[in-house]
Amino acid sequence: MAASFVPRAVFPVLDSLPRSYYLGHHNKGLQKMKTLLSSTDLVIECRDYRVPLTSRNPLFEESLSGRMRLVVYTKKDLGSAGSKDNSGKEDIIRKWHSPYPVLFSDHKSRKDVRRLLQYAKEFASHSTSLTGTRMMVVGMPNVGKSSLLNALRSLSLGKKKAAKTGDQPGVTRSISTSVKIIDGADGGEGVYLLDTPGVFVPYVPDADHMLKLALVGSVKDSIIPYTTMADYLLYHLNRIDPSLYAKYHDPTNDVASLLQAVAYSTGRLQKGGEPDLDATAVWFIQRWRNGDFGRFVLDDVREDALERKKDEDASRGMSVSQARKAAKEVIRARGRKIAASNG
Repeated sequence: MAASFVPRAVFPVLDSLPRSYYLGHHNKGLQKMKTLLSSTDLVIECRDYRVPLTSRNPLFEESLSGRMRLVVYTKKDLGSAGSKDNSGKEDIIRKWHSPYPVLFSDHKSRKDVRRLLQYAKEFASHSTSLTGTRMMVVGMPNVGKSSLLNALRSLSLGKKKAAKTGDQPGVTRSISTSVKIIDGADGGEGVYLLDTPGVFVPYVPDADHMLKLALVGSVKDSIIPYTTMADYLLYHLNRIDPSLYAKYHDPTNDVASLLQAVAYSTGRLQKGGEPDLDATAVWFIQRWRNGDFGRFVLDDVREDALERKKDEDASRGMSVSQARKAAKEVIRARGRKIAASNG
């Protein structure tokens, strides 16, 4: 790192950022999940390993309480380079949920998938149901729910994909039928898993949290300007290690300068040879999502972090009911804007 370079201590506050991505099919999906809860034995909640705090959705804790819950932190491979430091983070995360079970998964790791299957088998072994064990997988948009279902089904039964997947949120927009992931013993019905659409929080009171969710792909990329997301990524790269982008630029806090250098290096140019900053920002973000610009956690993982997060939400007046009111106002404002533009 250049001796004169000082990374930004904080990211600028952006009051103009949208604070909601709570769509109609999110609410519809959540209401449907509630009606299916009585026939569900286990709720598997997926959270993104890179944002273990920010990908927590209080709606699930309120609406789907009363059932045994397993929290699975997905995309572990993208938030960890396998260092001892990440092992310490996982110990802290387990303490957050104690005494309830927590598992960490890279769906491409057969070892991780086997661990999940073993948990499901042990859970099902205590069931007395004649119709099999029913599980429901829930989570924020694009946290890997469908990928988890496909990985479990493939390793356990050798079957092809049962759920569509994609790199943008919204691929699963409705609740489908349950899919068998484990055959039953002695002619039993086995274990079935129900895939559900991702459900976003009704309102995000903190711009930093919205940027994190956008960066990991829980928000459709077009919602927040690409260069803003790239700048936020640059802020985190500088905090972790500026050499992660050394191939393209010396350490810098100027995202435009970095994107120009990347555009010239990768050939992302417009007619006339001018750099296409938006296309370059999309490429830059996607490369990080693939693990090519470092694998690290965006949230600050400390033992008291979860309680502090809950206290902060409460102090900001962000109870679930208040969040819903805020979300409705966002939807009404969007409707007024559309009506005005059509008028």
